[in-house]
Amino acid sequence: MTEEFLHHIWKFKLFNQPGLTTIDNRPIEIIKVGQHNSDAGPDFFNARIKVGDTVWAGNVEVHTNASDWHKHNHQNDKAYDNIILHVVYNSDKTICRTSGETIPAVELKNRITDTIYQNYLNLKSNKDWIPCEKQIGTTPKVIINSTIDKLLLERLERKSYAIIKSLGLNNNNWEETFYQLLARNFGFKTNAEPFELLAKSIPSLIIAKHKSSLLQIEALLFGQAGFLNEHYEDAYLKSLQNEYVFLKQKYKLISIDKHLWKFLRLRPVNFPTIRIAQFANLVYNSTHLFSKIIEAETFEDLNKLMNVDVSEYWKTHFMLDKESVLKTKHFGNDGINNIIINTVVPFLFVYGKQKDNEKFVERALKFLEQTKGENNSIINKWKSLGLSVETAYSTQALLQLKNEYCDNKKCLSCSVGNYLLKNS
Repeated sequence: MTEEFLHHIWKFKLFNQPGLTTIDNRPIEIIKVGQHNSDAGPDFFNARIKVGDTVWAGNVEVHTNASDWHKHNHQNDKAYDNIILHVVYNSDKTICRTSGETIPAVELKNRITDTIYQNYLNLKSNKDWIPCEKQIGTTPKVIINSTIDKLLLERLERKSYAIIKSLGLNNNNWEETFYQLLARNFGFKTNAEPFELLAKSIPSLIIAKHKSSLLQIEALLFGQAGFLNEHYEDAYLKSLQNEYVFLKQKYKLISIDKHLWKFLRLRPVNFPTIRIAQFANLVYNSTHLFSKIIEAETFEDLNKLMNVDVSEYWKTHFMLDKESVLKTKHFGNDGINNIIINTVVPFLFVYGKQKDNEKFVERALKFLEQTKGENNSIINKWKSLGLSVETAYSTQALLQLKNEYCDNKKCLSCSVGNYLLKNS
């Protein structure tokens, strides 16, 4: 028997309640089990328990053995003096408050069915891709849908932390913070770090001063990325170098190291040089981009903003000074969807929360419902198990479910796990 499982049993009242009494045979009525506390302190706050003829309001502590009270040194902590009920699996000791008064206790040893505990052990010991892989198909759709709704919000809240932290570092400048996160996600996973360093090395305010010249924006970005430090024969690259030498001196810029960029095992259209060229084009065509994102009311508006090409030079190049066949290098649908999922939506969500404007939160969720779901190994596995993976609303929640719950076997904290424990 584990304390984690007992918390679950108490929280959802999954034990035989008729005739429930304290260890000293006083009748108990559970009016409110209390709020589960996952931090330090008593396990359940603000419970309401009727013991005999008296209704008590306070906290509940749960232990496998009553003697665990002393193992955890609660007898020396006055924070535990307001415990109104000690819930234990095995009552092997009488527990008192620091005043010497006995704390009412209830023993659950003979009130928990063997089936539910065995289901719990089976889930915890399962070696499948997810603990409930062979059972999830029996879960009602309403349970799956409610789980997706809950975990999507949880994932957005988790993504919010990094944005809020970045906002603080940028003195609550939304434009600058959005510009940095957008740059990071333009690098996708492989070049996320150098792209973020690039954005931080050249503030958006400097870029904005040159919004009328794509040549100067490319010079700033490729120069700061470390790509303009070599000798080139190409006339266009020489123009970029000349512009960058002047602008670098003017703004006292320090470029990042070219060797930070990764090309290995990337398709040429995903080379960082192409991504920088696309990013330059986006910045050039969308002054005050964050403001335009805030104003975008439809999915089509977002697509128009993000549907960028590259300058003429990059239509015949993947690398600097190495000509290739003419090829269109639009920022494709997958790239646009990635930016919407990982940049636009989290930012709208945070903006709505920070400004106390639910309109932007709802718009963020709507955009996810209109965005095609990701295509990766985790999502494909969920699909094989019969779950809907059509929209990013579902796939983002399912990524959260797999990474934060299934991989850590947190079945007791999962609505699907709860259902299967009670109904398998």
